[in-house]
Amino acid sequence: MKKYEDNPVSIKYHVKRFLIKHKQRFVNKTVVDVPAGNGVTSRILKDIGAIPIAFDLFPEYFTEKDIECKRADIMEQLPLQNNSVDFVICQEGIEHFTDQFKVLVEFNRILKQQGSLIITTPNYSNLRAKLSYFLSESERFNSIMPPNEIDSIWMSNQQITHQIYFGHVFLIGIQKLRVLAKLSGFKIKHIQFTKLKTTSLIILLFTYPFIFISNLITYLKNVNKDKGFPKDYQKQMYKQQFLLAINPKIMVDGHLFIEFEKEKEANNVLKEIKSVQTAFGVT
Repeated sequence: MKKYEDNPVSIKYHVKRFLIKHKQRFVNKTVVDVPAGNGVTSRILKDIGAIPIAFDLFPEYFTEKDIECKRADIMEQLPLQNNSVDFVICQEGIEHFTDQFKVLVEFNRILKQQGSLIITTPNYSNLRAKLSYFLSESERFNSIMPPNEIDSIWMSNQQITHQIYFGHVFLIGIQKLRVLAKLSGFKIKHIQFTKLKTTSLIILLFTYPFIFISNLITYLKNVNKDKGFPKDYQKQMYKQQFLLAINPKIMVDGHLFIEFEKEKEANNVLKEIKSVQTAFGVT
């Protein structure tokens, strides 16, 4: 049986390929691996010359003997200084966190300016996932039950931590992930394609014209409205959302694999946020 990192079906395979392809970027760089899981990615990072810093809520399952994995609850805080690391890899983790915005703000805190955050997560924006949600609010129709208290509690050990490691309760699509990242000081740097989902491709062949027209209408209705922001900024933001919404690769990809770049401190972003409450009659 192939190891996960050598099996194209596994996201670990695509992460490994990405890291090896760009290994010169990682040499002698500090890379936080959280949640580190069994340690495969930390080992790959060490093999290409990076300095892995591994954290997990349950480090008992970390199997790499020559790399230390510390117990840490990211919902509280990672034991690292501000602006101290070059990269953060959150592989198959964001969909488990109850407060994804808080997690992204914490990633921003520990990353150096223009440092990179690499996130992989099951793609809730592909067309099979959208159809699954439409049919049963499940991750995969005709196969997986919707989130529930039996299947969605993956880890709970009250003797070690009061935190629960949830399953895929908090799956997230490209649009929500983009805005949460933006509000926490990140911008999208690169979207890496991983693996084609055949069901999504079949759906795409029948539905793409409707998807394109629907999103175009929504874009045109909003792009020129006066919402109190500079016109250039508003057009740029809505254009980015529109292009993400009509991107065929995102619609058929099995995973989201996104590299974000830290462009601002999260605290500064929050200070700059402009409230639109007045539009709803709140003074």
